[in-house]
Amino acid sequence: MRLSRPFFQLPVLFDVARLQTEVAALPAAAWVPHPDGVPGNSAARLISVDGGETDSHAGQMVPTRWLAEMPYLQQVLGGFGVVWSRSRLMRLAAGARVPEHADINYHWHSRVRVHIPIVTWPEVRFHCDGQSVHMAAGEAWIFDNWRRHHVENGASADRIHLVADTTGTAAFWQFACGPVPPRAQWRTLAWNPAGRPQLLCEGDQRAPIMPAAEVQFLLDDLRAELAGATDTADATARATQFGTLLESFVRDWRQLCALHGVSGRSRPEFVRLASAVRAAAQPFGNSVIMRTNGASAVLVLEKRVLQHLVADDGAALRS
Repeated sequence: MRLSRPFFQLPVLFDVARLQTEVAALPAAAWVPHPDGVPGNSAARLISVDGGETDSHAGQMVPTRWLAEMPYLQQVLGGFGVVWSRSRLMRLAAGARVPEHADINYHWHSRVRVHIPIVTWPEVRFHCDGQSVHMAAGEAWIFDNWRRHHVENGASADRIHLVADTTGTAAFWQFACGPVPPRAQWRTLAWNPAGRPQLLCEGDQRAPIMPAAEVQFLLDDLRAELAGATDTADATARATQFGTLLESFVRDWRQLCALHGVSGRSRPEFVRLASAVRAAAQPFGNSVIMRTNGASAVLVLEKRVLQHLVADDGAALRS
C-alpha cells in the first residue's frame, strides 16, 4: 500500500519479555524457509489459508496451531481491532538480508504490513526509499511497500518480527498516521492472563470474475504511475500507448460484465479478453515503468490485475 511517507511508527508498545518467551517456545517444526528461497529468511505461519502450512493470499484466513499456543501474541493482534490477512513471524538470520524490491502484487494494493519487532539488535536496519530506521523490540511500525525497500541484519544473532497484513479500519489509520503524542503517553499493552481475544480474519474474497469497478480502480491507479523507462519522446509516447491499451481493456471488460455478470457464466470469454490484453502488453517489455519504484509496467499489470481477473484461472490464463 502506498503511504504519504516511507515509515510510520504507531504510538503503542508491547511486553517484549512476554513476546520473546512465546516465540522461544515454538518448536523447530514451526519454522519454514522463505517461499521465494531467499537465503537466511524463514517464517512461522500464524494466520494462513484454512490455518494450514501455506503462504497463499487467497482463501479463508484462520489462526494456525502455532498461534494457538501464543496467547499474548493473540492479544497483541486482537488489540488492533482490525481484520487480519496472512500473518507470520519472520526470521532473518545473522548477517542475512532481504534484497531490495517493491511489492507489486494484487494483495498489496490495499493492504499494509504491520511490523512488531520481537528479537532485534541495533545493527538491524530497515531501508525504504532512501530512508533507514531501526525498529526496536516491542514497537509497532508500518511502511510504504510500494516504494523500493530492503532489510539488513548486521548483527551476530537472528532477528524476529511479527509481520501481519491488514487493510485497516478508519480508526486504525487515524491511530497509525494521525498526530503522535509524546512517547511517555503511549499505551503499553500488558499481558492479560484472562484475555481470550476473538481474532478477526479475512474471508475468501475471490469472485468468479473480477467486477469492472475493481478493474477500473486498479488500472486507474496503475496508469497514474506510468512513465517511460528513459527520458525520451519515444519512451513517453510508449507510456501513453500503454495507458491507452489499459483504458480500452477496461471498457471491454465492463461490456463483458454487463453482458454476463460476474458469477462465472461465459468464463471463456473473460479468459480470452485477459489473454488478449496480455499478448498486447508484451511488446512493451521494460520500456514502460512505474514512476515510484521503477518496476516494469507489464509485470505490474500481470501481478496486480491479469492473474486475478478470473478465479482459479490456472493454466487457462497463463497459456
